[in-house]
Amino acid sequence: MLVANLAGDIIVWFVWIAAAFTLLGSGMAVVLFQNPFYSALALILNLGSLAVLYLLLQAEFVAAAQVLVYAGAIVVLFLFVIAYLGGRADAPWAGSGRVRFIATAVATIAISAEIVVAVAIEADEGLATSQEISSSFGSPREIGELFLSNHLLAFEVTSIVLFIAAVGAAVLGAGARRRDAGATTTTEDTTS
Repeated sequence: MLVANLAGDIIVWFVWIAAAFTLLGSGMAVVLFQNPFYSALALILNLGSLAVLYLLLQAEFVAAAQVLVYAGAIVVLFLFVIAYLGGRADAPWAGSGRVRFIATAVATIAISAEIVVAVAIEADEGLATSQEISSSFGSPREIGELFLSNHLLAFEVTSIVLFIAAVGAAVLGAGARRRDAGATTTTEDTTS
């Protein structure tokens, strides 16, 4: 029995370490890939490995929501926008590699410092003691009640923001197509 428990713990740790490194690697790939399509695919891998970590924390509902909502819907929306805009989408700023590396390092240090300070302020010995958690904590019913009562405004604002993003992508794509069609017509007129 002891050997079985030890083997189970080793497997859990191996899966945790593999998921954690996959999460970090795919997160870096999202930022570092030049092609937005590959970045979106790396984001799917990132969200999948995050779902594995949620499963290891025994948060099955959150893991399922992570896969269905984010990897299944939001990233698919990203892929549609990328496919719709194609190569016509301009990068807002494409600085040199050195400047981008320095900015990434500074942002990483700043975010890490913010996390350490936030945990230190909020912890105040609270991390050392265990908390009472009800058996219904994290259940789909309780999450649904929170979404539709305390967090209804945030839930609805998120849906409106996603709708506006989809409409904006369609408008940008239509405008880019009209510009391309106008440039093609002008080029054909001048060559005739």
